[in-house]
Amino acid sequence: MKPSRHLPILLAALVAGGTAAAEGISPQQMTDALHAVMAADRAVYTKLIVNRLQNEEKLIKASEHWKDDKALVLPAQMFRYGAEEVAKTNKSFSYSLLSTWPVNKQNAPRTPAEKEGLAFIEKNPTKAYYKTEDLGGKKFFTAVYADRAIAPACITCHNQHKDSPRTDFKIGDTMGGVVIRVPMN
Repeated sequence: MKPSRHLPILLAALVAGGTAAAEGISPQQMTDALHAVMAADRAVYTKLIVNRLQNEEKLIKASEHWKDDKALVLPAQMFRYGAEEVAKTNKSFSYSLLSTWPVNKQNAPRTPAEKEGLAFIEKNPTKAYYKTEDLGGKKFFTAVYADRAIAPACITCHNQHKDSPRTDFKIGDTMGGVVIRVPMN
């Protein structure tokens, strides 16, 4: 994805706690830009930290019980911790990682847009799904992007986890989706 010329305005709006739409950036441009940053950060952590240290150099493992095991935080957990941290201070967007085959049941889709979005990206992993939805009396622009297996660490964790409803993932498979919501004025 090419960087948008609107990215400085987007970042200024987010830092100020406002919405990008008020600054002339569409909700789709905002979610696409946010996703580009999230996907890059997640790929870097997964490939350069977890995959390298666990699978290639075998120095330390990644574990969902990382504190007790003195291990690396799993990429999905790192993503969730980031979403929780953003939620503490920012009301201009939210994000989560959901799946049709969640290892943790709390990461299953709940809303019609989440379910439709996950079904769409499973069939069209290079495209995003966009929809406007009403939640709790408020209108949101919701975007869903494919979250694909990019390293052996991804498939090993999911395919071997005791709670995984699916154990046949391969590199490149869509394992779930990143859901980004922006409130609409």
